[in-house]
Amino acid sequence: MAISNLQKARAAYQPKLPKALQGPVKAIEGAATQSVGNQAEIKELFPNTYGMPIITFQPGEPVALPPFNVGIILSGGQAPGGHNVISGLFDGVKSLNPANKLYGFILGPGGLVDHKYMEITSELMDKYRNTGGFDIIGSGRTKLEEVDQFEKGIQILRELNIKALVIIGGDDSNTNACVLAEYYAAKNYGVQVIGCPKTIDGDLKNEQIETSFGFDTACKTYSELIGNIQRDCNSARKYWHFIKVMGRSASHIALECALQCQPNICLISEEVEAKAMSLDDVVTYIANAVAKRAEEGNNFGTVVIPEGIIEFIPAIKKLIAELNDVLALPEAQTINSANEQIEFVKQHISRENLAVFQSLPTDVAAQLALDRDPHGNVQVSLIETEKLLSRMVAAKLAIWKHQGKYVGKFGTQHHFFGYEGRCAAPSNYDADYCYSLGYNASRLIANGKTGYMSIIKNTTAPAAEWVAGGVPITMMMNLEKRNGKMKPVIRKALVELDGAPFKYFAAHREEWAKETAYVYPGPIQYWGPSEVCDQPTITLQLEKKAK
Repeated sequence: MAISNLQKARAAYQPKLPKALQGPVKAIEGAATQSVGNQAEIKELFPNTYGMPIITFQPGEPVALPPFNVGIILSGGQAPGGHNVISGLFDGVKSLNPANKLYGFILGPGGLVDHKYMEITSELMDKYRNTGGFDIIGSGRTKLEEVDQFEKGIQILRELNIKALVIIGGDDSNTNACVLAEYYAAKNYGVQVIGCPKTIDGDLKNEQIETSFGFDTACKTYSELIGNIQRDCNSARKYWHFIKVMGRSASHIALECALQCQPNICLISEEVEAKAMSLDDVVTYIANAVAKRAEEGNNFGTVVIPEGIIEFIPAIKKLIAELNDVLALPEAQTINSANEQIEFVKQHISRENLAVFQSLPTDVAAQLALDRDPHGNVQVSLIETEKLLSRMVAAKLAIWKHQGKYVGKFGTQHHFFGYEGRCAAPSNYDADYCYSLGYNASRLIANGKTGYMSIIKNTTAPAAEWVAGGVPITMMMNLEKRNGKMKPVIRKALVELDGAPFKYFAAHREEWAKETAYVYPGPIQYWGPSEVCDQPTITLQLEKKAK
């Protein structure tokens, strides 16, 4: 594997740890917990892992432990810092007993089921410290849901004498970890399962999880790119740039990028839904901002759009919900052509939703009716929302021009920042946070815990003051409809419109819309003053400040 000069220098960086994890620990147990919703149903589904206490680690006395092995799985989409979770776990496991071994399952949960694995040695681990990506063992989206998968998994876990399995993933992956932990506990198989909170979208957070790893680095990466575009925009002064960013189910990335870059317009999906805005309302909002800047002679600007916004427009959300149900019907599974599927949809949805469906641009309507993701939901990232909105804004401005209400010029450029942020070299914050999450997972294993997620809190303070521990995954769960059926899942965290980050944005956006108040964050810095290199996201700083 070729190594860049940055990677060589970065390999020498020793991530910081909370004081509690810098030596032996003792586990302090809090009160019993319950799920965030559907308590009776979740308790019935998870009788062996429900109601467990929150764990906090404090410095303790050394305890000699016999050798044991640990398995690790990277699940779902990539996020910066995954390799540091593995290196933290590796170092943590070895610190408990040098004879301990760490095995990585290849290409995600499928590696567990198919018995594809490799031992992670010190020599291998040292090549990947503080690097982006998941390429040390690869990732995959196989869902661990079936008894047959669990039983195939236990075969290889026993063969490798693995005591515990750590699953690094987002809300769906950690839901699978919870299901697996419950199954192995019910069967008394003696294998622990620990989760780690990963997703660049930032929607895996709650009172116990301050942020999911990778969010910090991804937002800083996208903000650098947006800043670069804004610098170009302010130099050429002839284009409106429509920039779509990751965030299917929540607008955390769009909001954080807006806080970092101060674009002229940033749409927040959750606000669109709360205000029951129509597609035309959204278009009019953008067009008004364009027209007002044109009055000042500024025929340029930037618009930041979360990729999932179309699903938050109430009429379209209602349509999509019915489409998901219709396309989950058994007879829909036998359809072989796109045209047949679209006709099937038209025949099976309600009159109200059919009217909405037929009002959409043909290409957008077709996309909504066609391919689904592994969870049975529309693949909104394939819908070019940035082009759809700019096209509709242009049409509205043309009408206004004819009416004498608009005097400007409207040229556009389009961008979608997605994969660019998923495998970036982790920021110092993510490097430290992820290493701590992995190291902490080793302590949860040593303390016999299963069905827990590794958590690190108080991360706006210096790393030595961070708080380490674990939270039962069942505590975060509720029931939601997936593929037409109610299933236990971890509740996603949406942007809170009464939260400090959104309130700060809302208080400044009129000024940003009118003025050219761009901020150019520049690239992620790894060496230098702490205020340049080690700062967490503005979102997290505002949230902590408000508490």
